[in-house]
Amino acid sequence: MTTESASAPVGFIGLGNMGAPIARRLLDWPGGLTVCDVRPEVTEPFVAAGARAVAEPAQVATHARIICVTVIDDAQVTEVLTGPTGILRTAAPGTVVAVHSTISDRTAQELAARCAEHQVEFVDAPVSGGAPGATRGSLAVMVGGSAAAVDRIRPPFGCFSDLIVHAGPVGAGTRMKLARNLLHFISFTAATEAQRLAEAAGLSLTALGTVVRHSDAVTGGPGAIMLRDTTAPIDPDDFWFPILGHVRDLGEKDLSLALDLGDRLAVDLPLAQLALARLADGLGVAEPALDKENS
Repeated sequence: MTTESASAPVGFIGLGNMGAPIARRLLDWPGGLTVCDVRPEVTEPFVAAGARAVAEPAQVATHARIICVTVIDDAQVTEVLTGPTGILRTAAPGTVVAVHSTISDRTAQELAARCAEHQVEFVDAPVSGGAPGATRGSLAVMVGGSAAAVDRIRPPFGCFSDLIVHAGPVGAGTRMKLARNLLHFISFTAATEAQRLAEAAGLSLTALGTVVRHSDAVTGGPGAIMLRDTTAPIDPDDFWFPILGHVRDLGEKDLSLALDLGDRLAVDLPLAQLALARLADGLGVAEPALDKENS
């Protein structure tokens, strides 16, 4: 970390549900904070806390050398960077623009090329952890960009995150976020299926939710099996085979029992059926396990 990166002035554009709590973590940043939002009233608490507020992204770039962007979608990100009052109108060479919005990886690459024409570094830096994580300073940030740009953003990003992963070149941060959110929302859909089964069985849905949150906090939830660096089938002599083979055996047993319960209660469980069919292949242990005594 250079002295410059530890004190570079920071700008923040977009003070919505995610942007505001992230930006609040930067109020004490040594290089100072400049904020901008289309709603002037949302900048007032930041000004009261010592930040500078400006009306347009181009004005942010006159003050900041690291600029965070947290707006809604690809179109807004593109406008903020390249529009008539966009960042690239005034950004000095060497400025780093970090986009926290979840956009297309292709948009990220296109904007990186536009930034490069102005000697500005672009990184796609989507976050995971929601507003609570931002408030606590415990977001995970997945960054796509050059190693030099990632090194420059680490100090200010450390104010609102406790995990910064350099995923690869521009676009890689977004691809990682999309994979992460694929799991997130498929899991939500699976949760609704589990709720239907529990409801039909006369169980308390809120109590089930309490159990799920408690146990996932202990086991790590779906992330607990995401430990290998490949999805290829596992050789039976591999270290992971008996471990994930045991996971498969438990999963197949419990999924079969849940499907049987669903049949008896007339509850359709399509995700459970799909999970039973694909679990073994997904874990890389489609071959029969050697030890099922604990299943």
